[in-house]
Amino acid sequence: MAAARGKAFIAIATVLVLSACASDTPQLMNLRTGEGPDEFGIVPPKPLQMPESLRELPEPTPGGENRTDRRPEDEAAIALGGRPGAAGGIPSGDGALYAHAARFGVESGIRATLASEDLQWRRDNNGRILERLFNVNVYYKAYRDQSLDQQAELARWRKLGLRTPSAPPRKPDER
Repeated sequence: MAAARGKAFIAIATVLVLSACASDTPQLMNLRTGEGPDEFGIVPPKPLQMPESLRELPEPTPGGENRTDRRPEDEAAIALGGRPGAAGGIPSGDGALYAHAARFGVESGIRATLASEDLQWRRDNNGRILERLFNVNVYYKAYRDQSLDQQAELARWRKLGLRTPSAPPRKPDER
């Protein structure tokens, strides 16, 4: 009996020690990424074209851009009706909106701050033991108290007599 308890204790201790060795990088929703190639990083080149005159050929730029290199960001901007290279600034029509939103100041590292605060929130409220030991996703459990019940909110708006032209779909168990 004592030998069985000792073996059980050693097994539990081994599992706990090995789970403590897991990576502690914050990954939203426990997404796992492999070490394989990035299939979206492969962009086929444009077809070769012969210029009207060989004098029109640009000087070679070793390590630089090539006439057959694609520019996916620029192509996407053109496809959406924009101008290549115009991204990054605030559009003139949105200046007033940006000024109002930034009236109390702007924190430069807000994304990193929010990511670390989110990780700390999940650790404090749910721990990471389930995630580490059993590879269980506790993301939704951590934010259950902060989530909005869509159907209750829809009923509240309709009770107030307000129009709701678009409503969230009902889950199969809510009919």
